Amino acid sequence: MSIRYAQSEQLLNRALNTIPLGSQTFSKSKTHYPLEVSPYFIERGHGSHVWDADGNEYIDFVNSLGAVTLGYVDPYVDAQVRSQMDNGVSFSLPHKLEMLVAEKLVELIPCAEMVRFGKNGSDATAGAIRLARAYTGREHVAVCGYHGWQDWYIGSTARHLGVPKAVRDLTHTFTYNRLDTLEKLFAEHPGQIAAVMLEPMSMTPPEVGFLEGVQRICRDNGTVLIFDETITGFRFHLGGAQSSFGVTPDLATFGKGMANGYPISAIVGKKEIMKLMEDIFFSFTFGGETLSLAAALATITKMEVEPVIQTLHGQGRKVMEGITQLIETYQLNQVLSVGGSPTWSFLVVQDLPQYSSWIIKTYYLQEMLARGILTVGSHNMSFSHSDIDITRLLVAYDEVLRGLQAALKEGDLEQRLHCKPLEPLFKIRG
Repeated sequence: MSIRYAQSEQLLNRALNTIPLGSQTFSKSKTHYPLEVSPYFIERGHGSHVWDADGNEYIDFVNSLGAVTLGYVDPYVDAQVRSQMDNGVSFSLPHKLEMLVAEKLVELIPCAEMVRFGKNGSDATAGAIRLARAYTGREHVAVCGYHGWQDWYIGSTARHLGVPKAVRDLTHTFTYNRLDTLEKLFAEHPGQIAAVMLEPMSMTPPEVGFLEGVQRICRDNGTVLIFDETITGFRFHLGGAQSSFGVTPDLATFGKGMANGYPISAIVGKKEIMKLMEDIFFSFTFGGETLSLAAALATITKMEVEPVIQTLHGQGRKVMEGITQLIETYQLNQVLSVGGSPTWSFLVVQDLPQYSSWIIKTYYLQEMLARGILTVGSHNMSFSHSDIDITRLLVAYDEVLRGLQAALKEGDLEQRLHCKPLEPLFKIRG
């Protein structure tokens, strides 16, 4: 047992008796954090920092998988939530907050004419696919990116255990920035594709004409174009990546950062498609839960009056440029690179002949966590990340990459691990 993480490991052992993986979220579990060198439970957060069950402090660059955009315990957002709490949380009829937040989304997002709320990104993506199928009378869908845990999508990945083959056969994947791979799907399934869903940006920006080409293919084939903006929404631009890239989809899904960590998601889109919500069944007891709606309205309002989006981009650029420079300094370009966007970037690790990417990543996590940086290889920026935070991040990277360079040169990387390496997981973006 690790001394630094003793309490976390005790709690994990206890949690494993009643919770599969010891966590409600796959990406927050021991599958992503190597045992004996990782914390497993967070006690509290403030701004850009969190404290684990053992009292260790970290600068958080995970930010609840990108859901926290302003920072932990934001005073304005939490004040609005507390005010609503005094009046009730869930009611027997709708609350006007549903309408107010919907109106705000329609005001800001180019494709939004009507809105429907869920609690998770998976709610929204599954609902959007059901809408598209109802609207077109077709069943097949084409996807690019990660779109949640529901059968219709996860059946197309290696994690399809429990998904009927009949469902798996209806979802087809294509490659980002490769229009030919999408055109091939339409040729193989003529007149059958109800929707194309993709993350408007993946590991790299869209090449010139790519998103426009996807839109053209959808229009030519009577197919609904859906942007999954669960990650890009309220990070890239207040109107989503569709505002940044100038391509307006038919439907879009939002979640994560729109309420600074409170659970809410949304499907938005053209009225003629969204009106079918009256005919399909997409309904939640907690779809109109008011605390998350109050948090969403407060978060978006703060983003409108303060330079939140600009700060995410500016601070994120410092991170990406700093890490890229360090990779070059330590001549690690053959194994490491930085992908994503300034607001949501991540370290990309390649296999080497002598070491798998999982061994390299395990060493990276072990050393970054020991230096008080909470990461899974991501740099999910929040409005609270200061210049001091970024300096500390880059100092940690400097030390860790120097050590990695030495380990690769000496050929003793595995001997430097204080734990078993992480095991390979299915890739959700590639």
